[in-house]
Amino acid sequence: MYYAKPIEGEEFQARVNALRAKMAEQGIDIVVGYSNLLEIAIVRYYCGFAPVNENSAIVIPAEGEVIVCSGQASYDYCQVENKLPNSRIAILPEIGEVSGFEYDTEGQMDFEELFKQVKAEHPNAKRVGFIGRLIFPAIIMNKLKKVFNDAEIVDCDDIHYEQRIRKSPAEIEILKTNWEMTTKLFENVVPRIEKGMTERYVEGMFMSEMMTLGAESYVQAFSPMVATGPKNSFISMCKNTMRQLQENEILNLAAGVCYEGYNGICCSPLVLGEIPQKITDAVLCAYEALNEASAKMIPGTPCDVVLNAYTDYLTKYGYIDYCPYGSLHSTGMLECEAPVFSVNNKRIIEEGMAICIDAYFKGMEWGSFRVEDCYLITEKGAQRMTTYNDKAIPEIFKK
Repeated sequence: MYYAKPIEGEEFQARVNALRAKMAEQGIDIVVGYSNLLEIAIVRYYCGFAPVNENSAIVIPAEGEVIVCSGQASYDYCQVENKLPNSRIAILPEIGEVSGFEYDTEGQMDFEELFKQVKAEHPNAKRVGFIGRLIFPAIIMNKLKKVFNDAEIVDCDDIHYEQRIRKSPAEIEILKTNWEMTTKLFENVVPRIEKGMTERYVEGMFMSEMMTLGAESYVQAFSPMVATGPKNSFISMCKNTMRQLQENEILNLAAGVCYEGYNGICCSPLVLGEIPQKITDAVLCAYEALNEASAKMIPGTPCDVVLNAYTDYLTKYGYIDYCPYGSLHSTGMLECEAPVFSVNNKRIIEEGMAICIDAYFKGMEWGSFRVEDCYLITEKGAQRMTTYNDKAIPEIFKK
């Protein structure tokens, strides 16, 4: 398979420049971004660095040198992975190992010291932004407010995520590799699944295969989920158990990979042995509902048109009561990224977006399942990029 090249330094600089243009529009003098393992991409998006076993941060002034912030253990790795030109690296214990392990590292400082340096370089800063509203730690925020006590502190999450929603040509190439890898993952693993295997054993099969294919890790959201039977499949997000797979029951498979910081996902139902007609009918309805919805994802179309096409199809065939939501979300450096697409906000579908559609059927007497795929929005419409379901669902459930 084709492995796309990593993002180069020029693109990271262009991303910083784009953020700075928005900062200028809104009179923001400095932005501080923070990443942890829940949202590892905020810092990585601007410089390429994602730490190991630690958190990270980045300080982007309206002009001048950008500061990439590493913990002590990941400092050497940061020197290799930071691709942003005209930047320097700072070592800060507040983003180090969470146990508070103390390193005697030369050159380290705390965030109060760092922010004092930044203020000295930008003494007229009146608006300071932050990215990471759900994860930004109090210990850093309190020091930011203390040092910039005469500045307004503003939330810049919307600016950041809006910037990530339309993918560059280099990002699309990486995502294509990712989507192909996800497709091959399912093609290689699913035919080997057998009755009597445990959910955790199948998880291990997915994990082994994705590493063999060249993935950086599993998708930045969850390890492979193998939810089986009426009880376990009911849980939307779960940890796998030692339950053994049985014939004639629903198996809800969800897995994806991370490659060069970008993510792909596929969710697919499976039944071993003879398939009960009720399961066949529901799975084929979900699959066709996705096709109905994706056909509407043409540049310039408000997203409510897409979402209503999905729910209208489920209503027509009697499954709307089993649909807790019709999910349409951006994907990229996270499996599920903001901003959200909803009937109310009527966000416009645009060329260059990467979008997941998730058909989630929940609460039938025999269990629950998802059909989820990744789509690239081209000038002509939506192209299904994780293609396993497009072949496997008709083959398995239309026997």
